[in-house]
Amino acid sequence: MTAEHAEALAFDCFAFLATRPEVFERFAELSGLDPATVRQRAGERDFLSSVLDFMLTNEGLLVDFCESGSVDARDLHSARHMLGGR
Repeated sequence: MTAEHAEALAFDCFAFLATRPEVFERFAELSGLDPATVRQRAGERDFLSSVLDFMLTNEGLLVDFCESGSVDARDLHSARHMLGGR
């Protein structure tokens, strides 16, 4: 997993969240950011890490994302680690 791939995968997760208004609102609420600020920070590494954290803590959402894009959930864990996570 390269840093570029990790960032791209996290951005894909962010785009996935954006297609689900109620989930996106919950993410914005938990992040403490208003939707405009969320969009402004979308390319920042720490923000992308928080997107992955959000995805990894919601199994149903994680499964939906992985199935929609043929992504292995382990890749999200690897991406989170690459971006400075756990």
